[in-house]
Amino acid sequence: MRDNNDMPGHLARRFQQIAVAVFHAEAEAAGYDLTPVQYAALAAISANPGIDQVTLAGLIAYDRTTITGVVDRLAQKGLIERQASSRDRRARELTITPEGSKTLEGITPAVEAAQQSMVRGLTAEETDDLMRLLRKAIAAGNELSRAPLRGMPMENDRKTS
Repeated sequence: MRDNNDMPGHLARRFQQIAVAVFHAEAEAAGYDLTPVQYAALAAISANPGIDQVTLAGLIAYDRTTITGVVDRLAQKGLIERQASSRDRRARELTITPEGSKTLEGITPAVEAAQQSMVRGLTAEETDDLMRLLRKAIAAGNELSRAPLRGMPMENDRKTS
């Protein structure tokens, strides 16, 4: 039987646990109450004003059925607004509010600090390698996910930094 530390799934889960814990710690220290998924949604809405929930789910690789809860919480916090789409009565267009823009701008340094903390044991070159390999593995397995990433460049579309 293989040791868990030799299994990519176990290591990915552990890294995710660390990533979430670090994100929460940095966000709370900066005075913000956002989850990593709420942050990703807020950033995507800011970059894509008028986006609908289904498209948002694809952009952040989140399950379409549970994105509603994320959107609800962002709206309850006054960070986004929903309005009926002029193109599709069933769809709701999402836009960031001034408070949402202020929150996004304010939390960004904490998010950046969290990203650095997540790779603090790596050199800059190792971090670049990790990012390249993660993008490559994600691109290869994207369609296997219950919530595949849609509408954003994957490994072959990005330049290595």
